[in-house]
Amino acid sequence: MTETPKEPRLLDQMRNVLRLHQYSIATERVYLQWVRRFILFHGKRHPAGMSKKEVEAFLTYLAVERGVSASSQNVALAAILFLYAKVLSVELPWLDDVVRAKTRKRVPVVLSKAEVHSLLQASSANHSLILSLMYGGGLRLMECVRLRVGDFDFARRTVRIHAGKGGKDRITVFPDSLDARMKTQLAWVKNIHEVDLAKGYGKAVLPMALQRKLGSSSRRFFWQFVFPSSELLEDPRNPGTLYRHHVHPSAVQKAVSAAASKSGIVKRVTCHTLRHSFATHLLESGTDIRTIQALLGHSNVNTTMIYTHVVQRGALGARSPLDL
Repeated sequence: MTETPKEPRLLDQMRNVLRLHQYSIATERVYLQWVRRFILFHGKRHPAGMSKKEVEAFLTYLAVERGVSASSQNVALAAILFLYAKVLSVELPWLDDVVRAKTRKRVPVVLSKAEVHSLLQASSANHSLILSLMYGGGLRLMECVRLRVGDFDFARRTVRIHAGKGGKDRITVFPDSLDARMKTQLAWVKNIHEVDLAKGYGKAVLPMALQRKLGSSSRRFFWQFVFPSSELLEDPRNPGTLYRHHVHPSAVQKAVSAAASKSGIVKRVTCHTLRHSFATHLLESGTDIRTIQALLGHSNVNTTMIYTHVVQRGALGARSPLDL
């Protein structure tokens, strides 16, 4: 008599559905983490037996007792709503009525051109090119570390961003001043790739559907990461196979923090500060706001308009009446 296979645990079911919808590995981990916390908060009760009251109680706990930010509360809510709608297939009228935390619009921290120059000069040799590219093209951190060799068009001076925030593709500018350094970087990556191929490795980490479609073609240099990790690692979605992933984003974050400290910049500097500075400096130089919107990949120009609050002198370029 054959045994009936056990039904996967709830979190395993959710992981499978997330991968079916091709969510990123980072989103997968975050969503599973929030759903796990939601279930533990309610004494390991099954979500199918809970409702709006339990969801709002969890969100209130996060806000009041844990002091979680509004954006994190909304991510937690998105994870729970995904669980109910996509995994449990529960059509509940209260899902749309759950109160979402209101995020506050904040004026971004922007570096002056002199401060950007100082920061890049103070950055380590291993990360200088990454930081320069984030500022020079307005790239987000993950967009930069995920760049592949085939994303660069040196003739047109462009960089293709594949599956950026919101899964959108876009084209941004490639700085002329980085031409020689980037070609040197790609030559170094090619040497590493050839060594990996000689050892029987060299496959690129790709979405599962694309990996199956390409097969051995994923070993082409075209698909390799521009900023590779120093070691071969196992892909969590394809256990047992070693790949050369991209450099870990935390290493870049630490490099920015160290460079800011070394250069003496008295501002809160993060990787995203370089993107803010890119947009602001373009606006100050007379670049059209719609062009900046396209380069940044914003869906709505109102998002890009935030940079008009920090251009030139003071707010909106105004001078203080005291100076007049």
